Amino acid sequence: MKGMYNMNDMSGKTVLITGAATGIGKAAALLFAENGATVLAVTDRNTDGLKGVVKEIEAKGGKADAIVCDVTDEKAVNDLMKWIPGRYSRLDIAFNNAGLGPDGVRIPYGPLTELKSETWDKVINVNLKGVFLCLKYELILMQKQGFGSIVNTASAGGLHMAPGFGADGPSKAGVIALTQLAALENAKTGIRVNAVCPGPTLGTELIANTFNSDANAEKNMKEKTIPMGKLGTAEEVARVVLWLCSDEAGHITGHALPVDGGMDAL
Repeated sequence: MKGMYNMNDMSGKTVLITGAATGIGKAAALLFAENGATVLAVTDRNTDGLKGVVKEIEAKGGKADAIVCDVTDEKAVNDLMKWIPGRYSRLDIAFNNAGLGPDGVRIPYGPLTELKSETWDKVINVNLKGVFLCLKYELILMQKQGFGSIVNTASAGGLHMAPGFGADGPSKAGVIALTQLAALENAKTGIRVNAVCPGPTLGTELIANTFNSDANAEKNMKEKTIPMGKLGTAEEVARVVLWLCSDEAGHITGHALPVDGGMDAL
């Protein structure tokens, strides 16, 4: 209705989204663009997918840049944060979403005694170091501005450890700790820092690979793991991220919000 207040209006804002080529990152990129934001969509490997996301945004009249950046490379992250003000003058929002998880394909499931050190290093490097580096240089930029909102993707597995998830749970618990630390250190700077903790989510590579490698995985998740009896969607998580970055959530910082169909209440 004409004249109604749109709490999700992101017009004039610039948002940086890592891991934007697929899944939750892609859903967030499309949603922020739909609500008026200019989207800086980042990936370090799926460049074709990223180009597709940008084309989809532009086809709907939105604005987006496709950016290739390895979030585990400090120089690359620092260079990106130095580039943003020159092109867009400001960074209003950052969604640090890039991550890896056990899917039975790229990252195997298994107990700690079977976890290879190179797998541990790979997961920790992307999930924890990558978030740390992005967070560090986003904060430096936003502190100069005096404003900003950051959301990190943690996981339901970062709130409660699950046997067989190896490095994933500890890495996501670390993301929650980083979120809380950054929120406290910046509580008086005009910068809010929060995290989302998705449960099993449709539309992500992790779930797609898991279902392909285990025919009973979806049935078991719905019946035994998720109280609501259904998986979440990437779009549902993206809507939570959008809300956390909106003025409606202006008094929320340091929070790790489960988006998990009730798993955290078990």
